[in-house]
Formats: sequence, structure tokens, C-alpha cells
Amino acid sequence: MAGRRRLGDGLAVLGGARPDLLAAAPGARSRFVALGGVLLSTGGLAVASAAFALHMALGVWWPFALLLGLGWGAVVVNLDRMLLVGMAHDSSLKRNLALAVPRVGLALVLGVVVATPLTLQVFHKEIDAEITVMQAEAADAYRQSLEFDARFTGLAELEERVATEQDVVASGGATDVALAAVQAEVTAKQAAYDAALATQRDLEARAQCELDGTCGTGDAGTGAAYVQARAAADAQAAVVAGARSELDAALSTADGAESRSADLAAAALATDSAELARLNAELDRLQSAFDATNEGSGGILLRLEALDRLSDRNATLAVAKFMLSLLFMCVEILPVLMKVLLNFGPPTAYDRLAAMRDSGDLDIEELQQQSRRTVAEAKEELLVMAEQERLDRQKAAIRARHLAALAQAQLDAEDAARPTSQPAPPAEEPGRQLWDTGPIRLARTAARTLRTSRRPSDRIAV
Repeated sequence: MAGRRRLGDGLAVLGGARPDLLAAAPGARSRFVALGGVLLSTGGLAVASAAFALHMALGVWWPFALLLGLGWGAVVVNLDRMLLVGMAHDSSLKRNLALAVPRVGLALVLGVVVATPLTLQVFHKEIDAEITVMQAEAADAYRQSLEFDARFTGLAELEERVATEQDVVASGGATDVALAAVQAEVTAKQAAYDAALATQRDLEARAQCELDGTCGTGDAGTGAAYVQARAAADAQAAVVAGARSELDAALSTADGAESRSADLAAAALATDSAELARLNAELDRLQSAFDATNEGSGGILLRLEALDRLSDRNATLAVAKFMLSLLFMCVEILPVLMKVLLNFGPPTAYDRLAAMRDSGDLDIEELQQQSRRTVAEAKEELLVMAEQERLDRQKAAIRARHLAALAQAQLDAEDAARPTSQPAPPAEEPGRQLWDTGPIRLARTAARTLRTSRRPSDRIAV
């Protein structure tokens, strides 16, 4: 029972109650205990929210995230308690509104901050799936953006050129399009040679047919018809030989051109292949760096964006998100809201007692301040009086010394007017004690000192 009592007292103090006033107004204890419990609830939500946020945004280890969350929860509880304690009951509606509006606004901001990580954690499975889709879209978009990058605008042409050069090298230069004219010449010479050779074979067949008598005139042997056919075949042989010579020359020219083309293509292929490899390596490096960043970008901002996309596509999820966020925010602003509502009602016994105690404390402090001021003024007056008496005594001493000096000056003047005689030893004054230091004794001592130290010309004549 005592433990529950102490726990209730602690919650009441946390809710903004004053223990001395609770002893005089115990009816308000339950209200402040309830406020303290709500503050602890908001602190618990803040701890969970901060732990989720740290784990999602920074990947902090859960135990360490909970430890940091406890610190954030303490901050939130302290802020809420400050808002509660600073809202004393006031009879003026305008002043209550002026006090309530900024505090409710601040509590609402805290509620949004606390509710956001909790809402993200509730929908984390759907958000993770959407983030995967968003990352894939981002990777494709980045790949397309690299294709339009000034550094890689000629990459496609370079790839085609390298492929063409590889074909030219592999074919020994035969596939070089620049050799089309030479290759057309070889084709034409080949066609001419084939035509001449076909004609020669036909003429040779006719001559043989005339020789055999199987065609033509039908007369076998070397007759006139055979001689003519033989002459035509021999003449065509010379044409075939010329066509063959021209074909060989064309083939030789084409072979040289193809060899030179293959050598040039091989040299260009080495340079273009190196440049292509460099550009592809740079492209892969940039893409890999983006992919690494993209895959590790599952922070709070991306998760919020994913949740917004899901909410835009799914009305049910949007309603659930809104209601859940509203629930967390209401729990966070509940202490301040309850305090505002209580302030709008009539003052309770606790409120009236608090106002009386504060007013009495102010009166007591004013009385104490007045007493301290009166004592200080009396002390200052005593000091002034003591100083005035000291100054009066100093003035009397100075006046006595001045009179003694004048008397001694008159005596000196009288001594100077008398005839010179043997000075008699000074007689001691009867009844004068050694400790007599009155004004006359001081004046005489000063006169004797002046008489022995001054010269006759320094004496004052009266």
C-alpha cells in the first residue's frame, strides 16, 4: 500500500502537482495521477518511435537504438510536463486561449514527429515491397540517363565501329566497304574471263565437231569448215588469255587493298577496343556506385515516399494510415489538451488553494523585503551619525591646535619684546600627569617644538 502511495505521488508530481497543495486538497490527487500516467504513455510512444526511426534511418543496433530512444522519451516527457506546468488556471478566456494555442500547436508538432516512425513500422512489409520496385525503377532511369550523358554519347557508334573492324580483320579485309570499287572491278573481270572462257569452249567444241563430222557440215576431217572453226577457237584463246591476265591483275590489286585494309582495321581495332573497354568500365563503375547507393537508400524519406505511393494506389491503406497517425497524435497531445479543457472550466479547490498560497508567499516576501529595507536604512543612518561624530571630533581638535598656535605665537612675541636674560628651566606644571594629552598640553608642546625649531626671522608678529 505504501509503495502504491509513493507511486501515485510520483505520478502526481510528474503531472504538475505540488505536494504541499495535494496534502491540503487531496481531491485533486487522482486528476494529477491520471495526467502523470498519460505523460508516461506519451514517453513510451516516443521511446518506441525514436528506436524505430534510428533503426530505419541509420541501421542502429536495436539495444543501442532503445537506449537512445529512452533519452528522446525523457525529452518528450519533459517538454509535455513543461507545457502542463506553464498553464495555470486563469479566469480570462482570452488569456486561456493565448496560452493554449501555442502549446497545443507545439504538442501537435511533437505528435507528428512521434507518430511518423510508428506508422512506418506498422506498414513496413508493404513499404519494403514498394521500395524494391522504386529502386529498380531508379536503376533503369539512371541507366537511361547515362546513355544521354556527354561522356557516353558515342558509345553505340564506337561499338558498331569495333564490330566492323573485327569483321574486317577476321575476313582479311574482304568485308571492308571501302573496297567495294576494287571488289566490283574483280567481279567484272571475273565475269569477262568467264564469258571469254565459255566462248572459247564453245568454239573448241565446234571445231572438234567439224573434225569428227558429227555436226556442222557433217564432213569429217580437216576441211575448210574445220580450219575456220579452229581459227576462231584459237583466236578466242588469245581473248581468254587477255581476260585472265586482266583478272589476275585485278585480283592482285584487290588482295593488296584487302591486306592494307586488314592492317589498318587491326590498328584501329586496338585503339577503339581500348577506348570501348574504358567507357564500359566507367559506365559499369557509375552504375555499380548508383546501385550500391540505391540498394542502401531505405531511409525514412524513401519509406515515406513509398507509403505515399501506396496510399495513392490503395484507398483502404490511405484511410488506415490516416487513422493510425491520428491515433498516435491524439495520444501525444492528450495531456496538453486535457489541461486546456480543465482551464476552461471553473477553478477547482486545488486551483484556488494554489492562488492563495502564491498570493500569501508574495505578501510574505514583500514584508520580508520591507523589513530588510528598514533594517538597512537604520544601519545606514547609524553609520552616518558615527561618521558625523568623528568629523566633529576632528574639527574640535583642529580648532584647539589652531588656538594653541595663536597663543604660542603671542607668547613668542612677548618674549622677544623683553630684555635678554638667562632662561629659567621650565617648571613642571603641578598636578599634571604624564598621560595628560588635552588640547592645552598639546598646544604647549607644539609651541615649544616651534620655538626650538624656528629661526627668529620666521616668528609671527602679532
